[in-house]
Amino acid sequence: MGIAENSKGLVLAVASGVFIGASFILKKKGLKEAATNGTRAGVGGYSYLLQPFWWAGMVTMFIGEVANFVAYIYAPALLVTPLGALSIIVSAVLAHFLLKEKLQQMGILGCVFCIVGSVLIVIHAPQEHALNSVQEIWDLATQPLFLVYMTVTVSVILALILHFEPRYGQKNMLVYLGICSLMGSLTVMSTKAIGIAIKLTLEGISQLTYPQTWFFLTVAVICIITQLNYLNKALDTFNTAIVSPVHYVMFTTLTIIASVIMFKDWSDQSASSIASEICGFIIVLSGTILLHATREQEQPNMRGSLTWYIGEDLVKGIEDERLNLIIHGSDYIEQ
Repeated sequence: MGIAENSKGLVLAVASGVFIGASFILKKKGLKEAATNGTRAGVGGYSYLLQPFWWAGMVTMFIGEVANFVAYIYAPALLVTPLGALSIIVSAVLAHFLLKEKLQQMGILGCVFCIVGSVLIVIHAPQEHALNSVQEIWDLATQPLFLVYMTVTVSVILALILHFEPRYGQKNMLVYLGICSLMGSLTVMSTKAIGIAIKLTLEGISQLTYPQTWFFLTVAVICIITQLNYLNKALDTFNTAIVSPVHYVMFTTLTIIASVIMFKDWSDQSASSIASEICGFIIVLSGTILLHATREQEQPNMRGSLTWYIGEDLVKGIEDERLNLIIHGSDYIEQ
């Protein structure tokens, strides 16, 4: 039965990665169309709400998130979360062909690093502890060490929103993605509690009478709404092929840290297993560095002829001028 449930969780997690990866592209396409007819989401506009592609992306993301949610019921969080790497491949490939956001060879290598590191983490991930009620999860969530984690997380989120976003949000995608990822780590913990509550309730052990169930639901809703808002801003402002993997790396890392603290996942593991998981993290982070380097390498490539490079942020800042650059007499870039 355990193997069968893990298989269900695995299939659902893979399906979730495909749907979520595709949703990035659909939403990005809607955001681009909205930018031509109204105020960009990156500067506070909401005209994307009138775009069919954006809503198609939202529906696709909703399906992916539902599949992801159910996967947490059947499989451990440390198995489901890293499988989100599949969304990186899907979004990067679709962005390359549909949005013409070129992914360089080093970017592809960075994606591979992210996948390899995630797989290494999955292989050495500990088994999930059996939980029989929402009350048990509440006891874990209110232990001193996790309370410290939540306090630090909420403080950083508030600092990013109130101080860093107005000053650096349009220049550094880590501001938007930091908010999304920190919120995401709390979302997963709450989602796991909700999933267990639903599973136990369906088995005849009602968890609906516990106030903790509704508390976790409220936290999840608030976190998801906040994530969507800042993810829209990140997608509208920066390259999708970069946003997707960096968001994945940050979200996965913070979620695993939260899970390790809350559920004490490393308490029963050997030093070699923990070391292997840390190596997985290092490989994933190396992939992120490669992806950033790839973005910087999309600059002039001079071979006896003159080319020009204008960063994405600068182009978006002067969209109304409809700047076109002629390259090699025939090739043409339109930002």
